[in-house]
Amino acid sequence: MAIQGPIAISFGQVFPHGCYIVGDVEAVKDFDASTNGRFVQARDKSTGEPVWQVAVMDADPAVKAAQKTVAVKLLSAVQPVPPAPPADSPFVPVEFDGMTVTAYVGQNTGRLAWSIRARAMRTPRTTTATTTPAKPTAAAGKEAAA
Repeated sequence: MAIQGPIAISFGQVFPHGCYIVGDVEAVKDFDASTNGRFVQARDKSTGEPVWQVAVMDADPAVKAAQKTVAVKLLSAVQPVPPAPPADSPFVPVEFDGMTVTAYVGQNTGRLAWSIRARAMRTPRTTTATTTPAKPTAAAGKEAAA
């Protein structure tokens, strides 16, 4: 098969309605290297960088409640810092850059699941798909065509 390893994907493909941080950024434990009382942080097999993770809630209203929260793993030499929350909201919107997904079979379910990884997180640049963008006027369309 030609596809091997992580598949590059855009933030909008994974979270078309955006997502919100619902947990702390934490180091991922390397279960093979860690022993009783000794924590060893996982490292990415390709880059050797430390692996961190943060729980996020998918803002898609069609996603079932049990599937709304997912972990996004971040590859970074230092612990990533989440964006600051907006002054008017208790929720922290976030976007991820350099995203990949890797398919695997869930041990508990026997079903296809996805591991989501990213290179960085940041404050969203644009509004989410849940807002309706303004329609261009005829004059705006003429300017764009000129």
